Amino acid sequence: MNKSIGFDWLTILLFLLLVFFGWVNIYSASLNEASQGFLDLSQAYGRQAMFIGLSLVLIIFILSIEAKFYERFASVIYLVSLLSLIGLFVFGKTISGATSWYAFGSFSLQPSEFAKAATALALAKYLSDIQTNMKSFKHQLGAFLIIFLPALIIVPQPDPGSALVYAAFFFPLYREGLSGGYLLVGLSLVVLFVCTLLFSAVWVTIGVIVLALIILLFNRKKKKKHYSRYLIVSTIAILFSFSVNYIFHNMFEQRHRDRFNIVLGKEVDSKGIGYNTNQSEIAIGSGGWTGKGWTQGTQTKGNFVPEQHTDYIFSTVGEEWGFAGSAAVILLFVALLIRLTFLAERQKSQFSRVYGYSIVGIFFIHFLVNIGMVIGIFPTVGIPLPFFSYGGSGLWGFTILLFIFVKLDSNRKAAYY
Repeated sequence: MNKSIGFDWLTILLFLLLVFFGWVNIYSASLNEASQGFLDLSQAYGRQAMFIGLSLVLIIFILSIEAKFYERFASVIYLVSLLSLIGLFVFGKTISGATSWYAFGSFSLQPSEFAKAATALALAKYLSDIQTNMKSFKHQLGAFLIIFLPALIIVPQPDPGSALVYAAFFFPLYREGLSGGYLLVGLSLVVLFVCTLLFSAVWVTIGVIVLALIILLFNRKKKKKHYSRYLIVSTIAILFSFSVNYIFHNMFEQRHRDRFNIVLGKEVDSKGIGYNTNQSEIAIGSGGWTGKGWTQGTQTKGNFVPEQHTDYIFSTVGEEWGFAGSAAVILLFVALLIRLTFLAERQKSQFSRVYGYSIVGIFFIHFLVNIGMVIGIFPTVGIPLPFFSYGGSGLWGFTILLFIFVKLDSNRKAAYY
């Protein structure tokens, strides 16, 4: 007999803590002499407070809907999401070089933030319907199509940061039985890409040949040496390496190329394209162990870090709350990820389990890339920090993602701890 078991209050508590601490830092990052109270809608922190209030209404709405609704209408939600992304090419508003928003007067909505939840629902629906263990190439192809369709629409907006997040869906696919070989291939391509940018295709080719010979040497005593397999893999790797420069110079925009070059140490540009990251590192480093105190950050108050209340909000945490505050935020996110993984694993329904692992992957990618970007180990790609970065679309998108799962978990067939 299926009945509601109750909401996971630990997850809800972690959500509330992250949202509250996020708003506290947005308040500090956007506070200025013209500010008039905590709810001043002319300021970013006032609007974020309004977004938070509306997200609470959204939570009540999500939790009041029957859990089966999300599974039954997953395909419809996904289709509407795709249409909303396609519509941007006709009706979209361009902000910061990307046509990723619909404008309704002074209010803007970014459909890519909601497309992640729609894709998670569609993938969960597809896998639960076919009851696959992801060994069939046909089923793998269907899953990849669901994942990459929205990403392919988002890339030319251009919004590569939002498109990158769709790599998170390999988490649930891997959990459901997808071969780890796909992950190995993906990581290998990333390594080849970076190594080619750093050392040139010629040196990478030499490295691939040497590595193949070493592997053959260690496997020389085996009866089946698979020479043809090594030859094919090595050839593909070398051809990919020689295509890297074309991809880098023709498919990446100049600002993306500059950001890669800065992170890889090929360029030093602390006053140009690397200004944001450089100022962010200075702000975080100046916070020391305990920080300068709330609203007391000199880098923050001096507006040295552009977009500090959005993608670079973590630099405010580092400056004003120091290492202790930064560690606390990271621990909150880690606690949320661990809790969500536990909840996903205890689901009896494949639909709920796949959806749960999808949101774990999405939150993890956002958390990892955003903080890595802010501290300078990843290129700047415009990925917000969940529940921290300013913006109604981002906050509502993450809230929808999380609380659909809270609802699904409260209706699982059996609970066990």
